[in-house]
Amino acid sequence: MLDGMKTSYGLYMVMTDPLVGYDACAKAGVACGVPFIQLRMKGATRDEIVSEASKIREVTRGTDSLFIVNDDVTIAKEVDADGVHLGQSDMPIAEARRIWDAPGKIFGLSTHSEEQAEAAIAQQPDYIGIGPVFPTPTKAIADPALGIERAGAIAKATPLPHVVLGGIDETNLAEILNAGAVNYCAVRAIMQSQTPEVEIRKLQKIWASCAQ
Repeated sequence: MLDGMKTSYGLYMVMTDPLVGYDACAKAGVACGVPFIQLRMKGATRDEIVSEASKIREVTRGTDSLFIVNDDVTIAKEVDADGVHLGQSDMPIAEARRIWDAPGKIFGLSTHSEEQAEAAIAQQPDYIGIGPVFPTPTKAIADPALGIERAGAIAKATPLPHVVLGGIDETNLAEILNAGAVNYCAVRAIMQSQTPEVEIRKLQKIWASCAQ
């Protein structure tokens, strides 16, 4: 685990097809002090991802928002992102670290069950994603929903920093936080809004009230 990495930070923003565009959405995240901003462009070409990633790198550079690239460690390295997030079907964390051995880079890993969360410990990612909590259409082939209690239990059991995700919005965020989650991701709630900064601040307010 990365030394000094905060384990409690609230919103981890994943950008997938934002209505306002990636650049504007990233700027909204930076304005709200979102600690992690991830670029996830499923189905896009490598050139398209690199193009957007380069712009977001400039938006986030020198701010309190760390920039994470989804799936592809070579793109993350090319644009000098702050980290990469890998799925269960991507390369192992150890291999990604060998490819991108720059100091201080962040390596996250998706998990979708108690078994995967337990197995992740041996890979030593800097954090794990836990989900989906609720059914979500943001993936073409979705993993089975865990539900609030099960996702909360996995979050409480893991010694790794975590972020729960999948169908989370302002109507259910407090419930999942009260079940044991510490950090969270809300994709559609922010990505489908014409005013992402407003939605981000709503979610941050809920998290702050539950974290007290």
